[in-house]
Amino acid sequence: MKNTKQKGFSDEEKAAMRERARELREGKTEGESVVLAAITKLPEPDRSLAKQVHEIIKKTTPKLIPKTWYGFPAYATNDGKVVCFFQYASKFKTRYSTLGFSDKANLDEGNFWPVTYAITKITPAVEAKIAALVKQAVK
Repeated sequence: MKNTKQKGFSDEEKAAMRERARELREGKTEGESVVLAAITKLPEPDRSLAKQVHEIIKKTTPKLIPKTWYGFPAYATNDGKVVCFFQYASKFKTRYSTLGFSDKANLDEGNFWPVTYAITKITPAVEAKIAALVKQAVK
């Protein structure tokens, strides 16, 4: 049996870390124009999903500040703490994109709860779920 254990970070993980270092070095991580520029660079279908998620979050919780975080569209509180982020599928060559929530999100539900949700298509039901989760996350 072939040993498939990975040693160290993958090329995609290294690229994400370089992206984060670049963001911090350049200081250009906040603002809708920065996030929209990052989204524009994405391949389809990631670009369309990211745009839709961005619009849902912007409409649902306008007090969150759009920013990039490891190259991903993210949404933070006034003090810069990331609450949620969109991780697009092509970044790590996965079969679906995800909407993730940090420990700053108020999603606690007992001793065990989800913090990442797979997204393959935005339907009205998915849009409602995203809106509800983001509202709950910032209350």
